[in-house]
Amino acid sequence: MDFSTLISPIEFELIFRVTLAFLFGGIIGYERESIQRPAGLRTHMLVAAGSAAFTVVSFAGFVGQGTVRDPSRVAAQVVAGVGFLGAGTIWRTHDMVRGLTTAASIWLVAAVGVLAGAGLFTVALFTTLGAFATLRWGRPPARRRRLRAGEPSIAPDEEEPGSIVD
Repeated sequence: MDFSTLISPIEFELIFRVTLAFLFGGIIGYERESIQRPAGLRTHMLVAAGSAAFTVVSFAGFVGQGTVRDPSRVAAQVVAGVGFLGAGTIWRTHDMVRGLTTAASIWLVAAVGVLAGAGLFTVALFTTLGAFATLRWGRPPARRRRLRAGEPSIAPDEEEPGSIVD
């Protein structure tokens, strides 16, 4: 059986887009998981791929059915829906807010998924690389040293009332 009879070139392109979203989401998820954040590799991969799948279906899934297609509406709903998912990673203890960066990374991988689903691979790649660099090397130096040493990312004496901590 010839593979080309099983899948059309258009379907192959759409599968490629979703697969790239899995990969890009995994890069960000790996960073989050490597420092033991609640939303890690699988979560980020699934959010990115789901966003790509919704994007792909918004412009390729309803061809010839007499419907008006507006892919931007689906992208807008992805942003709103993933915002609720990200909100689940934010919590407040005493006077501290934790999880904001993880929530932002979930929101960002949804955008990367939409980019990949729309075929904007270069923008998706550079967004992923920029996010990875920001997450990996954008921490304050003291927190980076503790993470390398395997210590908690926040020292007890650094927790100030009203502080925001990832």
